[in-house]
Formats: sequence, structure tokens, C-alpha cells
Amino acid sequence: MRTSLVVCALALTVAAAAPSVVSGQGQKGSESDAVAAITAIEKDGIKASLANDASFFEKNLASDYTGGTSQGRWDTKASTVTDMKDTKNNKTKTQTLGDLKVRVHGDLGIATYSTTYDALIQGKQYARTVLCTDAFQQQNGAWKLMASHCSEAAK
Repeated sequence: MRTSLVVCALALTVAAAAPSVVSGQGQKGSESDAVAAITAIEKDGIKASLANDASFFEKNLASDYTGGTSQGRWDTKASTVTDMKDTKNNKTKTQTLGDLKVRVHGDLGIATYSTTYDALIQGKQYARTVLCTDAFQQQNGAWKLMASHCSEAAK
């Protein structure tokens, strides 16, 4: 499990299909519907990280997803899902989401937020606060996380 998704997270985030789908099959809903859907994804991403729910990330990350972590690594959809399944080396103990702001421009959405977590990531323990930006695109009526980036917050 990677930091960018621990956040996607957080608080990427996307477990329930209903909240993440904007009204209509392939039709665009209102801006407030889009903001609500992306907000739900971010909040559900935290729950998925805490539960090591790989299916959440399989469903909600774009096929060509890229995430930049605060450890200076790049993640892909495949590497994120693999890490989520490796609970021996990847497990989130605690995580909170703060300062979430969502902006929508047509079929593009940007979420910015902070997240504080205590997690085992690739066998190494991290406890920190990071600032993140997630870029979403509406694809076939559902919002998909295309890219994310997190940097450690100043202390």
C-alpha cells in the first residue's frame, strides 16, 4: 500500500458504487453531484486503506493511474493493488482526512487535502501528515482517479 493511496485516498478514495457514480449512465450530473461523488471517493479511500481493501483501488483507479508518494516513489494501479493485498508489509493503523476541497471543471475534478496516518508501507513504518492533490476524470459515468501526489507537510 502506498502513501498516495493511503491518503486517497485516500482518502483516494471509492468503496461504494452508488456514491461514486454521477447521475445517469454516461451522462454528466450537476457540479454539486460531482463534488459529492469525489468527496465520497476520498472518504471511502480512507476506509479502504484501513481495511486493506484492494477491490476499492481496482475499481476506482484509472487503468493508467500514476501516484507520486511522499517517499519519493511512483505507484501504478497494479503496484497499488499488489501492495494492498500484501498485508504483511502494508497496513494502515490509523488515518484521518482534513481540509478536503474539491473543484470540478466539466469531466475533470481536483481534490486537495491533508491526511495524517500511521502505516506500515513496504515493510517500513511511517507516521506523518502529508498534503495531497488528486486528479479525477469522469469515465463512462464514474469518477476515476487518474493521478495523485503527496508531499510531507512542514513540521
